Amino acid sequence: MPFSFEFNNLRNASDSRTEEAVSWTSLLKRGGALGLALSLALAVAACDKPQASQQAQAAAQPMEVGVKTLIAQRVSLTTELPGRVSAFLVSEVRPQVGGILRKRLFEEGSDVKAGQVLYEIDPATYQATYDNAAAALAKAKATAASSRAKAQRYKELVAINAISKQDYDDAVATAQSDAAEIAADEAALESAKINLDYTKVTAPISGRVGKSAVTPGALLTASQTDALATIQQLDQIYVDVTQSSADLLRLRRDLASGKLVAAGANQAKIALLLEDGSHYDHEGVLQFTDITVNETTGSVTLRAVFPNPEGLLLPGMYVRGVLEEGVDDKGVLVPQQGVSRNIKGEATALVVNADSKVEQRILKTDRTVGDQWLVSGGLAAGDRVILDGLQKIQPGMPVKPVELTAAETGGTAGTGNAAGQAQP
Repeated sequence: MPFSFEFNNLRNASDSRTEEAVSWTSLLKRGGALGLALSLALAVAACDKPQASQQAQAAAQPMEVGVKTLIAQRVSLTTELPGRVSAFLVSEVRPQVGGILRKRLFEEGSDVKAGQVLYEIDPATYQATYDNAAAALAKAKATAASSRAKAQRYKELVAINAISKQDYDDAVATAQSDAAEIAADEAALESAKINLDYTKVTAPISGRVGKSAVTPGALLTASQTDALATIQQLDQIYVDVTQSSADLLRLRRDLASGKLVAAGANQAKIALLLEDGSHYDHEGVLQFTDITVNETTGSVTLRAVFPNPEGLLLPGMYVRGVLEEGVDDKGVLVPQQGVSRNIKGEATALVVNADSKVEQRILKTDRTVGDQWLVSGGLAAGDRVILDGLQKIQPGMPVKPVELTAAETGGTAGTGNAAGQAQP
């Protein structure tokens, strides 16, 4: 037992010293790791100091932004209006006498001249009526010649009392009656000639004839409801465009106030855009403005006349008329990329003020002119509108303005054409 007790004490003492050595070793290891981490942190902090200094220096410099300095310029204002093409003249061909159709003397879709024979109706009965009227007239003329001679002889005889005055008066009355019969027969002959001529149905106007509604052998009646064919004059052509009465009132107010100057001294010019978006080569003239507002659409019809030598414009075609409204001598145009909308829907723009700081303006935009806005409020000539770098700035920030070229802004210089209607 004593020996065992001493052995256990020695073992316990040895274990205690071992644990103490392990704890010191762990502490040394931990101290080395902490020192290494501290050294690395100090090194990183030392490296970050130049980078932070550079960022602070860059933040202190004003940001460069691209601007365009606005100018007052002469702007020709136009508006696009929807419209339809209609023929300059339209004539529906109908027979003036009845009968059997013998011939059709034209090609469908061809150009015809005024007076050209289009159809021929069987003239047999009308020829007979004409011949009968001509014979009646010849008979009346022969009878009238005899009665005139008799009246002349009786005049000489009554002068010498060879016959009674009553016989002379009867002879004069007979001569006058025969003369009136001649006038009646002449009128009957003329009527028969007109009906005979009507058997040849002619073109009342020059133009292009459409398809024929009848064929030879058809029975026609005088002044029938259905037209035989339709002729339309297309060398000149009408274009009827519609404009809202509100826009018409606005235009008249602008002209009356002097904000706009009338575009033409006599008649306003109008251009044309075809259905495929191409421009029509010939310019038209506004002929008149209707005096009645359509109750359903609230619009007014404007009629223009266009030359159509190539026959490109056809009746019923949809087009857009580009009407020259007037000229704004002091128009201010702003590229569209410089205009945005706030949460209220108001048009806004960022400008560089006299202190070289960003300033937000609320604009009044009238319409688009090409790729720009025509501004009537909020901006004036000389203002510098920011077009480039808008995403990196905000109102109140100092900036360095750099003037952009016309190619960079994409703006239209000089006069412009309005591509849209007035903005609300």
